Amino acid sequence: MKFDTIPSLTLPKIGFGTWKIGGGSFPDPKVDTVSTAALHSAIKVGYTHFDTAEMYAAGHAEELLGQAVASSQIKREAFFITSKVMPAHLEYDQVIQSCEKSLQRLQTEYIDLYLIHWPASDMKLVETFRALNKLVKDGKVKHLGVSNFNLKLLKQSQQLSETPIVTNQVPYSLNDRSYVKNGMLEYCQQNDIFFTAYSPVDEGKLRSTKTLEEIAKAHHVTSYQIVLAWVISHPRIITIPMSANPSHIQENFEAAEIELTKTELDMLEKLA
Repeated sequence: MKFDTIPSLTLPKIGFGTWKIGGGSFPDPKVDTVSTAALHSAIKVGYTHFDTAEMYAAGHAEELLGQAVASSQIKREAFFITSKVMPAHLEYDQVIQSCEKSLQRLQTEYIDLYLIHWPASDMKLVETFRALNKLVKDGKVKHLGVSNFNLKLLKQSQQLSETPIVTNQVPYSLNDRSYVKNGMLEYCQQNDIFFTAYSPVDEGKLRSTKTLEEIAKAHHVTSYQIVLAWVISHPRIITIPMSANPSHIQENFEAAEIELTKTELDMLEKLA
């Protein structure tokens, strides 16, 4: 696995996302068996960064992740767990309560990285960060970040956070480069902030092209792996694809080792 580093943190280039683990917006017991198998498969393959949220399956994704980590017989310190507070819970007391509940569901004493999942139109960032800063001081959270923030909100967050904002988690793929066009990627790269790409293969709906297929064939891998390799070829970009398919879980992990040539990278940059 390749890693990327900012002054306060080093993370694997490819982590494991847990959206749809345990259900969608609500828990779905029918997918528990497949979800649990996916988490155990990811741990066995070697993933160490797991991304979840209180919003995923209304907390059930955190529960299943906590169970998988606890039963892995691997030390908690070997994992890096990211979770998120939902936009309806951004008042001071709500942030504290949300984190406490996430800690209980994850069966852990601390969360490595805690994010504001989405900005809310009526949020008072001063109060939100007063709570987030307290969580860091109390040792409940190690690092802070945001998700789906624009540049203005990201800069405000940097001013309010007493510790470095280490990431902005946003959608990014060959077909979605909106956060490149709005200047977010460049800002993150210049200010030691991880640009965490979610939906890097458009939630499995990647549109294949002749160029993509030719590059994949040259490397004896899949088009999905080539796209992941392209995503993480950029400095300060990490990504968190999700799959419940053991073969795809393995392939996503192995995509970190693909070395694309400058010509291939240029060809992929031109695809949109």
